[in-house]
Amino acid sequence: MRRLELLRIEHRDLDMAIGALVHSGTGDQLQLARLKKRKLRLRDEIAVLEDALIPDIIA
Repeated sequence: MRRLELLRIEHRDLDMAIGALVHSGTGDQLQLARLKKRKLRLRDEIAVLEDALIPDIIA
């Protein structure tokens, strides 16, 4: 699913951007908080899409 792939790429990019801001020490705390919040929303959306791809199996 293309949407899932794009979300994963954006999530990874946000992770790298957050790491760079933290490492540089010049990151605005508000900007950092917004990036982290966006990353969490992406993670949740990725989880929903992944769950939709896996069929329910009754054992």
